[in-house]
Amino acid sequence: MSDHVAIAPDVKLGSNVKLSKFINLYGCEIGENTKLGAFVEVQKNAKIGKNCKISSHTFICEGVTIEDNVFIGHGVTFINDTYPRATSNGGRLQTETDWKVESTIVRRGASVGSGATILSRVTIGENAMVGAGSVVTKDVPPCAIVAGNPAKFIRFIDDGPGTDPADYTPPGHTLRWAGRSGAFGKR
Repeated sequence: MSDHVAIAPDVKLGSNVKLSKFINLYGCEIGENTKLGAFVEVQKNAKIGKNCKISSHTFICEGVTIEDNVFIGHGVTFINDTYPRATSNGGRLQTETDWKVESTIVRRGASVGSGATILSRVTIGENAMVGAGSVVTKDVPPCAIVAGNPAKFIRFIDDGPGTDPADYTPPGHTLRWAGRSGAFGKR
């Protein structure tokens, strides 16, 4: 390993993982054949699957799960707290005991464009595509293309499972995808 790579002893690396210089990994799992670009940080309790490409300058925080065959572009930021604060009500600096990690899932085969920000408590569906610079504030259906700030539904990718929006109900929800409006609602 290079002097310019910080890997804590509790990191679980799969076989044939490719690591660039200037990365910071601690308490995380990286699946086999995954490639991490320069200046990537992956925090504890984050999981990255097999055959993923994580491009340079990306921040993957605690609570993020990235499944197999996912592409993450340059400078993507994941968020794990809806209401971050530096201090508690009493004025002391917050610690891990002062807040709860909110999870995010990027499903198998999804692609997230460079410069995107992914807020907490969202799922990016299987084979979905997030446009560069997007801010993802809600779940993205499988095989959907979303873009913008906030990210809005553009269309479904032709070919592939899950292309009918009527078939999609996000995990933990009773509402169904409302199609072109880029929102969830009763159908």
